Amino acid sequence: MDRLTSAARLMIVSDLDHTMVDHHDPENLSLLRFNALWEANYRDNSLLVFSTGRSPTLYKELRKEKPMLTPDSTIMSVGTEITYGNAMVPDDGWETFLNNKWDRKIVTEETSKFPELSLQSETEQRPHKVSFYVQKEKAQDIMRTLSKRLEERGLDVKIIYSGGMDLDILPQGAGKGQALAYLLKKLKSEGKLPNNTLACGDSGNDAELFSIPDVYGVMVANAQEELLQWHAANAKNNPKVIHASERCAAGIIQAIGHFNLGPSTSPRDVMDLSDCKMDNFVPAYEVVKFYLFFEKWRRGEIEHSEHYLSNLKAVCRPSGTFVHPSGIEKSLQECVASFRTCHGDKQGKQYRIWVDQVLPAQVGSDSWLVSFKKWELSGEDMRCCITTVLLSSKNKTVADGLTWTHVHQTWLHGAAASDSATWFY
Repeated sequence: MDRLTSAARLMIVSDLDHTMVDHHDPENLSLLRFNALWEANYRDNSLLVFSTGRSPTLYKELRKEKPMLTPDSTIMSVGTEITYGNAMVPDDGWETFLNNKWDRKIVTEETSKFPELSLQSETEQRPHKVSFYVQKEKAQDIMRTLSKRLEERGLDVKIIYSGGMDLDILPQGAGKGQALAYLLKKLKSEGKLPNNTLACGDSGNDAELFSIPDVYGVMVANAQEELLQWHAANAKNNPKVIHASERCAAGIIQAIGHFNLGPSTSPRDVMDLSDCKMDNFVPAYEVVKFYLFFEKWRRGEIEHSEHYLSNLKAVCRPSGTFVHPSGIEKSLQECVASFRTCHGDKQGKQYRIWVDQVLPAQVGSDSWLVSFKKWELSGEDMRCCITTVLLSSKNKTVADGLTWTHVHQTWLHGAAASDSATWFY
């Protein structure tokens, strides 16, 4: 969160399963649409927060399965754990706060008296969260009885039922809503309260997110019954909370447009990226646009045209160089020429490219150094390299676009391609 020196333009706080991530979308198109929008328009001046019921173990598993971006902060285990950055550094202050009137041993003792409760996997049992499965028709009665017993034992807990089967017991001060309130308070104390915050969810454990003052909210189209019932009872007349007509990440994009929080057209939704009209040079957009073109080229979704190749040559400096992650150095013009051999080679196959953490830094009056992770998914094989690009606006108009003068790539640890020859650019 220290990446920004001033208030974020927008902070998005989103649930993952069935909100940001659509498990019924095998091509992950809505997620990829959001990724392109975020990296092209928001990453360098906004904050992305994932708020999930998943434990750290299951969260990391999801990241290996889906084309997800790297958030600035991750709220996990139904708001009982907050971490920051790539290293997922825990917030010790939040952990200390949650210890008030919480005793995990007592919770375990009392819940063992309910045979209707079935413990979830060991990975989902956390220091400030005890999780069970329970049949829907028995949930409300158990929650009332259990809450009373734990109160009698001197604990102050919160019991959350979501997903039609999940029952989580947390400290009263925990939960997705309280974790978000804590983050906002922390940012405000640093003089960096976001200009706008958008909370996004689909199930009962997301309801608290929509109760935080001055926060916009979107329930995605596929929101579950328990959340819709909560909304009807508690936020029906709140114009800051909407029920989107689009599923999952597409609903988040819809909400950005509905509330006028910023650009809401994903570069993936632009038919001809060469027609994009910008008011000024936007290095992040140039990077996103290029790799979207490369994906479409290899999938055979755009024609094999000399027009496109000549345009690519025009934006690459004749003396520009590309350092392949294997260490081999080529000229950028040579790389463009090699595009002829890979047109349509991924046609009809599962093949996607996305970029993550696109962060430009102006290093001269007319030049930018842009760092990012470039990911490729081919079938079930997911590979990534850390990329640095030097872009220049020298002797260029905004309509011309920026000139690519140098590209350097190194494999991300654990994500190298088994055959470097298949990694083009």
